[in-house]
Amino acid sequence: MKKIIPGLLASLLLFAACTRNDDIPGKLVLKVTDDPFKISYVDSATITITKIEIRQAGQHRKINRFTGYERDTTDHNPYIVLSEDTITLNLLDLRNGLTQELLSLEIPQGTYDLIRLYVADAGMKIRDHKSPFHCKVPGGTQTGIKIFIRPPLVVEGGLTSELLLDFDLSRSFVMLGDLRHHMGVNGFIFKPVIRAINASTAGRVEGVVTDISKVRLENAQVWLEQDTVISTAFTGPDGYYAMIGIPAGTYSVYATKENYDTVCVKDIKVTAANRSVVNFELTKK
Repeated sequence: MKKIIPGLLASLLLFAACTRNDDIPGKLVLKVTDDPFKISYVDSATITITKIEIRQAGQHRKINRFTGYERDTTDHNPYIVLSEDTITLNLLDLRNGLTQELLSLEIPQGTYDLIRLYVADAGMKIRDHKSPFHCKVPGGTQTGIKIFIRPPLVVEGGLTSELLLDFDLSRSFVMLGDLRHHMGVNGFIFKPVIRAINASTAGRVEGVVTDISKVRLENAQVWLEQDTVISTAFTGPDGYYAMIGIPAGTYSVYATKENYDTVCVKDIKVTAANRSVVNFELTKK
């Protein structure tokens, strides 16, 4: 896979454009990025995708309230196959607002409410370990991993719609064991956590983290909250961080680093298609 730059953070950015004529398809460009976790001990975090589908809204299965199982409500397959190529991604190649294009193709006009990824393999390579840990992906190659799009993606005439799917590595790869214990790491369980955001209603938060001497801090953790944690980032060598695909709203943004205090900036407003700059100055404990 062609690298963009070294680094960490996984999201999918979809662009769809079409005309008022229902017979003219729209164009879909698929990109990927990642929401990172602590990377100081990680060499690679890979996933292998073998198939990608998107679902048309209103033409899908519903849950039977008596049995709890899904049942078909249509006579045709509501999914459109976007790709059946094998794509292996190293999520560490993406960090701080970077994305990578996966595919570009035309799709029909309409409303889409779900992406389904078929993942054949996931792996984590820890520094000082000779080989990567390979994880089982429950249902990944059979039923796929379902990511709901809220609000749904609308592909309409003459306009561009964008969707961001963001892998949360800190929760997607669950460590077995402890780096601080003499027995070390025994492996990882892959439980993908992915958020879907309509990019037309989303913005970004970015900035720089320094100490009180204005020295830029690498690997400082920055996260954004609105009742719960929405997104997380780690600064690069230049102290810069970015969190993309943030739904419009008001948030609290935090920053910290080992041996430094935690700083919080409240009432940060994020607006669609705009960036909010939040810089931090951390004090050593």
